[in-house]
Amino acid sequence: MNLIEYKDRQHLMAELADLVTGELRHALSARGRAALAVPGGTTPGPMFDRLSMSALDWHNIDVMLTDERWVPETSDRSNTRLLRERLLQGAASHANLIPLYLEGETPEDRLHEIELKVDSAMPLTSVVLGMGNDMHTASLFPGADHLELGLAFDSPLVLAMRAPGAPEPRMTLSARVLNGAAHRHILIQGADKREALDRALTMDQIDAPVAAVLPGATVHWAA
Repeated sequence: MNLIEYKDRQHLMAELADLVTGELRHALSARGRAALAVPGGTTPGPMFDRLSMSALDWHNIDVMLTDERWVPETSDRSNTRLLRERLLQGAASHANLIPLYLEGETPEDRLHEIELKVDSAMPLTSVVLGMGNDMHTASLFPGADHLELGLAFDSPLVLAMRAPGAPEPRMTLSARVLNGAAHRHILIQGADKREALDRALTMDQIDAPVAAVLPGATVHWAA
């Protein structure tokens, strides 16, 4: 694991956006296509704003979330909604969005269709992950119903996940997909997250799922 400490959050967001832009540009040049997976929530918003202004051939970039709540885009808890509002703007609005939510009562109802869409974009060029104070990443939560499968080396690409404290079912990329990305970044802010990261380095993946994606990743941290 590589740890980069930034003097403030503004510099973290700007430099991470520029780094990801470079990775996508290189993939486009080498292969003609690129794929990016990003976290939901409001934390990465400033990074999305800067990334959306990047002069890239967005028509040939697949974008997906690392995980999504099983709610429609009309919900204020939809990560896809936030993604459209902050990243898929301007030139980046031409990117190909790979959805982790499709209309249906349960994630299992549309799981196969979503997995086919995700598979079409593999392998990922770059993935940006968040981490909770409970050391979850994506929707790989401690205590989740299918966590062991999500961490397995031969896991499916995506899984429906339910976890204590998570109000809705989730759809998440598996650790296999996340670790298969050419470039992995973990974005954390604040003293609590830094302490959680330090704990995760000494813990089992079942108790600290983020530990499954730390080897070879770059952690970007600012107070």
